[in-house]
Amino acid sequence: MKRSTLVTGLCVIVMVPMLLLAVSIKENKAEQAQINATPQIKKFEPRSAEWGKYYPRQFDSYMQTKKSDDIKDVLKDNPAQIVMWAGYGFSKDYNAPRGHYYILEDNINTLRTGAPVDKKTGPMPTACWTCKSPDVPRLIDKMGENDFYTGKWARHGGEIVNPVGCADCHDNETMKLTVTRDYIKRALDAEGSMPFADATHQDMRTLVCVQCHSEYYFKKTKWTDDAGQEQTAAVVTFPWNNGFSAEDIEQYYDERNFVDWTHKVSKTPMLKAQHPGFETFITGAHGKAGLACADCHMPYVREGGVKYSNHNVGSPLKDIANTCLNCHSGTEAEFKKTVEDKLARKDELHLKATQVIARAHLEAGKAIELGATDEEMKAAQTDIRHAQWRWDYSIAAHGSFFHAPEETLRVLGSAIEKGQEARIKLRTLLAKYGAADFEAPDFSTKEQAQAVIGLPFDKLVDEKNEFLKGLKQEWFQEGLEKGIYDPKSREGMVLKVSYPTN
Repeated sequence: MKRSTLVTGLCVIVMVPMLLLAVSIKENKAEQAQINATPQIKKFEPRSAEWGKYYPRQFDSYMQTKKSDDIKDVLKDNPAQIVMWAGYGFSKDYNAPRGHYYILEDNINTLRTGAPVDKKTGPMPTACWTCKSPDVPRLIDKMGENDFYTGKWARHGGEIVNPVGCADCHDNETMKLTVTRDYIKRALDAEGSMPFADATHQDMRTLVCVQCHSEYYFKKTKWTDDAGQEQTAAVVTFPWNNGFSAEDIEQYYDERNFVDWTHKVSKTPMLKAQHPGFETFITGAHGKAGLACADCHMPYVREGGVKYSNHNVGSPLKDIANTCLNCHSGTEAEFKKTVEDKLARKDELHLKATQVIARAHLEAGKAIELGATDEEMKAAQTDIRHAQWRWDYSIAAHGSFFHAPEETLRVLGSAIEKGQEARIKLRTLLAKYGAADFEAPDFSTKEQAQAVIGLPFDKLVDEKNEFLKGLKQEWFQEGLEKGIYDPKSREGMVLKVSYPTN
C-alpha cells in the first residue's frame, strides 16, 4: 500500500510538469503559427494599431518609444549654431530627436516648418513630410511621386496624420521588410557598389532605416500635370553618385552648383546636411562587420517560445546587456565609460569647429560690409561652405561618434582646418579694408546669437502658437473624417517644445 502510494505520487510529480510543458509548447506553437500566418491588412494601411491587432508584441514595444520624450534644445546648448544657420530654418529651432512615437508631432511643432494658414503658405516644401509618416508612401502611390513633391508642406497636412510605423518598412501581404521610398533604390543603383536588387534580408534590416537616416536634398524636377501645366517638384534625392564620404558628397553638390540657402550674414552659398547615419555607419567597425541597424537598435527578444524584434527603437546604450555585450567583453560600466570617452573627444572637436565657423561667417559679413567684392570673397566663402558641410556631416546623425568614431574625428578635423583657412583669408581682407582688429560680437547665449543674426524669434513663436491652436487641429480632424487617423495613437500626448507656448 505504501509502495503503491509512493509510486503514484512520483508519477504525478513527474507527469504534471511534463503535461504543463506539453500544453505550453502547444500554446507557443499555436501562437507562433498565428504570428506566421498572413493577416488581412490593406496596402499602405497607415494606422499601426491595425497591424498591432496581429502583432501585439511588436506594436506594444513600438509604443514604448513614447517614453523617450525629453526635449533637448540643441541651440541653447551651443548658440554658435544659430549663427552658422543664419537665414535657414535650423537657426529658429533645433531639438535633439525624441522617440519615433513623436516624429510627426515634432515635425509639425517645430518653428522650422513655420505657421502656414492654408495649403499654399509656409516656408517649407512637401518633401519635409517624407521621413515622418507611412501616409507618405500611401500618398505617393495614390498621386505619383512628382505630384506629391510639388507645393508647400501644408498641402498634405490633412493627409499625413500618423507617425512612422509598420507600413513604412513591411509588406502588408508577406510582412517581409520592404523599401517604400523609391529614391533609395535609385541612389543605390547610381552609386553602384551595392545595387538594390542584390540586397539580402540582412541588408534590408538596414535599408528600411536608410530610407530616412541618410543624407538627402530636394532636387528641383520639372514635370507636367494632367491639366498640361508645367510644375516643379522638390524630389527627395540621395547624393551618392560619387560615393558616401563627406568629400564624395561635397563634390557631388559642387559639381551641380547646388545650394541649400545663402547665408544671411556671410552670403556664402551653403549646404545643410540632414542625417547621414548610413553614410557614416558603413565606414565604422560595425558596418564593415556586416551588422545591420536592427541588430543593435531593434534586438531580438523572447517571450516564452516566441522570438521577435523589439520595436522600441532607440539607443542600444539604454540596454547594454542585451545589445552591446552580446559581442563586446567587459561590464556595462566599462563599456559605458569607453563610449563616454569617445563622445568627449567628439564633443571637444565639435564645439571647436562651431566656434571657428561661426566667427568665419561674422568676419565675412564684416568684410562685405566694408566693401569686399564678390571675387575677393569667393575663396573664403568656398572654405566656409566646405567647413560647415563637413562639420554638419559629422554630427547631424547624432550617433556618428559611436557608429564611426575615427571617421567622425577625421571629418571634424578637416572642418576645423577649412574654417581656419577661411579665417586667414578673411583676416587679410579685413586688414585691407582697415578692420584688422575686428572682433565678432558675442553669441555665447541663445538670445545673443538670435540678436546677432536679426532673428525675429518672438514673432515666429506667436505665429506658431496660432497655427498649433488652429490649422494643426483641423488637420487631425480631417484625417479622422477620412478614416486614416486613429485618435488613440495620440492619447496622453503632451505638447513639448523649446519655445514659449500659450
